[in-house]
Amino acid sequence: MANHHDNSYKLLFSHPQMVKDLLQGFVKEAWVEQLDFSTLQKVSGSYVTDELRDREDDIIWRLRWGDDWLYVYLLLEFQSRVDKYMAVRIMTYLGLLYQDLIRQKTLTPNGKLPPVLPVVLYNGEERWQAAENVSDLVERVPGGLERYCPELSYLLLDEGAIVNAPDWSDSERNVVAALFRLEHNRDEQDLLQVLGTLVEWLGSPEQTALRRAFVVWMRRVLLPGRAPGVELPEFNELQELHEVHDMLAERIKKWPERWEEKGRQEGRQEGRQEGRQEGRQQTQREAALNMIKRTEMSDEMIAEILGLEVETVAQLRREEQH
Repeated sequence: MANHHDNSYKLLFSHPQMVKDLLQGFVKEAWVEQLDFSTLQKVSGSYVTDELRDREDDIIWRLRWGDDWLYVYLLLEFQSRVDKYMAVRIMTYLGLLYQDLIRQKTLTPNGKLPPVLPVVLYNGEERWQAAENVSDLVERVPGGLERYCPELSYLLLDEGAIVNAPDWSDSERNVVAALFRLEHNRDEQDLLQVLGTLVEWLGSPEQTALRRAFVVWMRRVLLPGRAPGVELPEFNELQELHEVHDMLAERIKKWPERWEEKGRQEGRQEGRQEGRQEGRQQTQREAALNMIKRTEMSDEMIAEILGLEVETVAQLRREEQH
């Protein structure tokens, strides 16, 4: 995914509400209840590896956990393939973070390093299969050498696995859960429903920046992937989320009309060349294939719009999948 796509995600998770909902909604551990979310502070980091790769865009937050600070290191991964050695990368980044904290003398009252929660947020289509502890990547050998094997785990949040789990529920008010559902929406109406929920949740003036961060993310990431080849309403990054919802709702209502009209136009053209009946059938099939490729409509909806048998549409879908 392009860098500006990564940046739009980072813009979202630069808001404390997103970090709070991420921890409360997806870290199912008792210690989360002891965190003081009113103390959330974004930490600017600038870490340079031996390869001189700048990590200043990493998202690092800290918040109070009792008398100590807990650092939440969000490594946002938006890639189509799983990184087999992610655990090694996490170990490297964590070492760089600790080196920086040592330089700043940001230690606990006992003179120790503060705890860090490394989080990998993954939204690829393929389910994550990589090792979640660096020790699983190191060959085991007998004779006592195994005691020197590094141990470091990260918290993996695989969006696709989360939203498709049998016990998945987004009934609670959680903006990160809404983000996951937007990315993995079932159809256009599901997308609009979630977007409408966000409009309601983020309606207060103090949420203006987060609302606009969602607009940026939708414009750069969600909508281009959600409706390739279909014209989308023009909007800018200063528009409000409810305006995007309304424009998208109006456009989605017209998508079936667009495909139907396209089918009619192609049908008329084909009819002149090969006969009305044959041309109409061919055009209907082509229009159905376009709708299968470019929309999430059900076979029943496509059949109703184009006047085809449901089994015909289902057969076209099977052929397209092969």
